[in-house]
Amino acid sequence: MAEPSTGGPILARPGPLRSLASKFSIFTAALVFWVIATILAYDLRQDTFDVGKGILLFVIVMLVAAAIARFTIRLLVRPISQLQLGITSARNGHLAPIQVSKTGDEVEFLGESFNGMIEALAESQKALLEQQGFLEKRIKDRTDQLEEAMRTAQAASQAKSEFLANISHELRTPMNGVIGMLDIALDREVSPELTEQLHTAQSCAYSLLTLLNDILDLSKIEAGKMTLEKIPFDLRALLAECIKAHQPKAAENSVSLRAEVASDVPRQISGDPLRIRQIVANLVSNAVKFTEHGAVEVRIGGEFIQPGQFLLQITVVDSGAGIPADKLLYIFDKFTQADGSVTRKFGGTGLGLAITRSLVELHGGEVHVQSELGRGTTFTVTLKCEAGAETGALQDANQAAIVRATPGACDSPARILVVEDNHVNQKVVTAVLRKRGFSIELANDGQEALHKLNNSAAFDLVLMDVQMPVLDGLEATRLIRKEPRWDALPIIAMTAHAMNGDKERCLEAGMNGYISKPVHPSLLLSTVDEFLLQKIG
Repeated sequence: MAEPSTGGPILARPGPLRSLASKFSIFTAALVFWVIATILAYDLRQDTFDVGKGILLFVIVMLVAAAIARFTIRLLVRPISQLQLGITSARNGHLAPIQVSKTGDEVEFLGESFNGMIEALAESQKALLEQQGFLEKRIKDRTDQLEEAMRTAQAASQAKSEFLANISHELRTPMNGVIGMLDIALDREVSPELTEQLHTAQSCAYSLLTLLNDILDLSKIEAGKMTLEKIPFDLRALLAECIKAHQPKAAENSVSLRAEVASDVPRQISGDPLRIRQIVANLVSNAVKFTEHGAVEVRIGGEFIQPGQFLLQITVVDSGAGIPADKLLYIFDKFTQADGSVTRKFGGTGLGLAITRSLVELHGGEVHVQSELGRGTTFTVTLKCEAGAETGALQDANQAAIVRATPGACDSPARILVVEDNHVNQKVVTAVLRKRGFSIELANDGQEALHKLNNSAAFDLVLMDVQMPVLDGLEATRLIRKEPRWDALPIIAMTAHAMNGDKERCLEAGMNGYISKPVHPSLLLSTVDEFLLQKIG
């Protein structure tokens, strides 16, 4: 039995002694010989046997057997053999009709039925081929359309990224001036009424900055370009900063804001402090905003799941109005809030919880919410972290060393070159740094910065903007790094470009650090102190 490539097994053609004609001829001959033998036996018994008669009977028998065999082959065996060949041919994929003997009986009907079946199969095969060609054409057309749609989507994504980068730069640059000038104004002695107005303006500016950061973060998450750092940090200090930042709003709402950290939580956690702080801040801000009276409590706990691996649990409980059960599934959607009246009453864009869930998922964690109308809401976040090795006392000692070694407090203040094309930003940065006691030199573009480095006294640090006319900050940094005498000169990017990859491009160009605008005075000073301390060390 053979296995063809087209499907099931094909029966082998029968041999000469197994064919239907051979079997029928042998049966007929045996039957005739039996008749002759019976006649001859009867004659022998009656003593009337005649040799001539026996020979004649034998010849007659042979002629009759041959005639019967020929008739059988012509009327029965040949049509069946043709049918067998037709079936074999059809099995191999060759749909050809067979020759049908006009016998007027079942054999002819069987042959005609087979030919009808072959004709129907041929029509079906033709229709299938036509359908296959049609489907292949549709698939090709759809593939071409999908490729075109993909190219369009990629172009749209690129355009979106470029738009966000440009809008980020264009918005952050004036906001840096607004926030910086407000900080400078608040440092002066002014009337209480003016101080209150400046604080209000500063609060609005930071709210606008928060919204801008949320939109950029959401865009980076959707594009799959959000990356997480892995550095050790003090979890308790991070929580204290978050609570401190939201205390004014809680006091305004007459809400008690408390925090509690379990004793078994490691002091040092290795992870992304910026994003973990963002998760905590979003949950606390949300709880304070929607709690008009009562309390908001933040609980930090967890457990070691294996040596060095800590499952951190962050729980934020409030006594606010609660969330309806049918709205719980939607509160993590973008630009969605539980009720349309929420935006009118409390404000907000509905991005905070969407970003929180995305950040938690980036950490490989989970976020759950339980709420009851009139009883409050509980958000629980679990994150897998690594327990850090550095103790809090050692970190405090490092911070104290940085403060003691601040160059601004030295008798010979450090000279800093500020490369910035925006005059408002120049004033802001200059005011912050000169208040600390640094000596400041300004350059309006990269070309002017190179000129001042070549023709002025040595600088201790360079604050470099990225997007500038004549010569941008990245190219200026590359040219500076080509000179061996400036190898140890710290260059810090101070730019409104805050999209994913901007920091990496600055570092690849040869810069040592990165600060995004708007620049907070304390962050600017701590960063400058850090790099000046490294240079001294």
